[in-house]
Amino acid sequence: MIDENKEILVVASKIKSYIKTVGDMKCSSRFIEILSDKVREICDEAVANARSDQRKTVLDKDL
Repeated sequence: MIDENKEILVVASKIKSYIKTVGDMKCSSRFIEILSDKVREICDEAVANARSDQRKTVLDKDL
């Protein structure tokens, strides 16, 4: 379930434009919310990987 108080982490206009360009489709606001949750999960995992390597910087290899 989505927490309505969570901040959107992606630029909705850029995502909508991308989807329109590559697929000639529209994008719902719910899609943007779910995408932000996925980005949040990816970032959380990267942070955990950096911490396990005892670093304070998240690097590309943490993905």
